Amino acid sequence: MKHALKHPLLLLDNSNMNTLFNEGEFKCTNMTFEEAREIIGMYEKDELVLCFTHPDTYDIIFNYIGIPKKDYEYKQIRNMRVNQDGIIFKIYTTPSETQPIIHVGDVEAKKIQNIYVYCVHITRTK
Repeated sequence: MKHALKHPLLLLDNSNMNTLFNEGEFKCTNMTFEEAREIIGMYEKDELVLCFTHPDTYDIIFNYIGIPKKDYEYKQIRNMRVNQDGIIFKIYTTPSETQPIIHVGDVEAKKIQNIYVYCVHITRTK
């Protein structure tokens, strides 16, 4: 461990939001991808808990944002503890304003959505 922690850093996504804010007071701050990478890099593997199972979220975080892939422990979280931190990877989808059709051989594909992700640092304060 690089530093003594009372609570692990939680890696969260949209699927946690309904239950996570169930109890307590929280402080949320938007952050850049670089800030998310730096914060996660400060923790050892056993100091982080992966709180989502959606494969698209996993793909976005580890392949597109560039968070190092490690064998993080998975845990379903219902409530954060006071003074516990997390990083939420918020994903939202919008319809594509343009819908180009791509032809490859005998196959036709159409773009129908845009997918966006942003990062939020969250701390439970009370």
